[in-house]
Amino acid sequence: MTWEIVIGLEVHTQLSTRTKIFSGASTTYGAEPNTQADAVSIALPGVLPVLNKGAVERAVKFGLAVGAHIAPRSVFARKNYFYPDLPKGYQISQFDLPVVGMGALTIQVEPLSGNAKPYEKVVRITRAHLEEDAGKSVHGASQGMTGVDLNRAGTPLLEIVSEPDMCSAAEAVAYAKTLHNLVRWIGISDGNMQEGSFRCDVNVSVRKPGEELGTRREIKNLNSFKYMQQAIDFEVQWQIDTIENGGKIHQATILFNPDTGETRAMRSKEDAHDYRYFPDPDLLPLDITPEMLEAMRAELPELPEARRTRYVSELGLSAYDANSLTSSREMADYFDTCVTSVGNAKLCANWLIGELSAQLNRDGLDMAQCPVSPQQMSGMLVRIADNTLSNAGAKEVFRTLWSDGGDADTIIEARGLKQVSDSGAIEALVDEIITANADKVAEYRSGKDKLFGFFVGLAMKASKGKANPAQLNEVLLKKLAG
Repeated sequence: MTWEIVIGLEVHTQLSTRTKIFSGASTTYGAEPNTQADAVSIALPGVLPVLNKGAVERAVKFGLAVGAHIAPRSVFARKNYFYPDLPKGYQISQFDLPVVGMGALTIQVEPLSGNAKPYEKVVRITRAHLEEDAGKSVHGASQGMTGVDLNRAGTPLLEIVSEPDMCSAAEAVAYAKTLHNLVRWIGISDGNMQEGSFRCDVNVSVRKPGEELGTRREIKNLNSFKYMQQAIDFEVQWQIDTIENGGKIHQATILFNPDTGETRAMRSKEDAHDYRYFPDPDLLPLDITPEMLEAMRAELPELPEARRTRYVSELGLSAYDANSLTSSREMADYFDTCVTSVGNAKLCANWLIGELSAQLNRDGLDMAQCPVSPQQMSGMLVRIADNTLSNAGAKEVFRTLWSDGGDADTIIEARGLKQVSDSGAIEALVDEIITANADKVAEYRSGKDKLFGFFVGLAMKASKGKANPAQLNEVLLKKLAG
């Protein structure tokens, strides 16, 4: 039986303000428990919230980046529910009048299996609203007891809600990765998933083609793209098996256990009316003027999609190269610096996507931690472009730059890596090899073309790997032809 998968995401992005959304308490991660829980965070009687301007600016920048409608007036509401780590008994959020309305995000989807080709898709964004985070329950804190850490209470969040436009785990992961890259790219969040700065709730349902939407179950608090893919795959199959075996899907909030690879129900899923939303009487409506919008638009960097388009149209790169180079703003900025110095976009792209990325992966580093500066890399790439360095020599220079630093020219001189490009020297070297291997020359001229590699090997050995390969091949072909 054929089933359609329907997926929507709610992503909680912690905004990169130094202080909380409604108070001056610090948002620094890793402080001792409850040392950053001020009077507003713990809801002492009589305290009043004061809205953080920086949080508003970051929310608006996100809306502009996804082409969304920015509400000229939005309203904060109280979302009423009980958690041990929610001291007020309600969360200040936005409900029917969010600051960011409908927008869209273009994603590049890499199918997770099979021979399907990558493709592009547009995912609609329903809304993005500001809210405060709750505290954190710390299980097993002392003698099997649960403690409550309120440091996180009041941290500013932007909850980004998509339409149910995704129909596979691959699309959901691609959307989450693209969104993660974007919030880091425009500087509104550090996106640190291990620290909870970027958490995904995934709504999953299945239906037969042409039928109404099925009952959804929400997988909570996924902070790993790998776990997201595993959780969706398991949940989809569980729902299909349940229905085909005569069961019924009940709306629920569920958790994913990475140790077993299974999802399990945590509680029945609440609807909006269960939270008894009403406007927060302590906060005025949020007004955003056209002048404020233009000021924030001017602060946005060139966005990933625009930069990909520029790389393809102006620099002649492939779509694959452009996608790889815009995987992070750090990578794209690094590439731009190299291209400005070197001029050869394809050469720069090949080294950044190839050797540089591979070394980062081997050392478990991200682009921001790269020990080779773009200026150092450019110095090496210039020497490849002007034929001073061979490919093998360049790899040796790169390894030295990575481990010891320095600059390419000094390393080339100290290690004798300068490539021989003098045509006279190469011709003399080839003449010696041809004279010493007359029998092989005769075999080559009789039709054994595969012997060409034999002569190349001898020539490179004789030059100690320093002969310019292109010039060497040209001279060899000419001399061997007689």
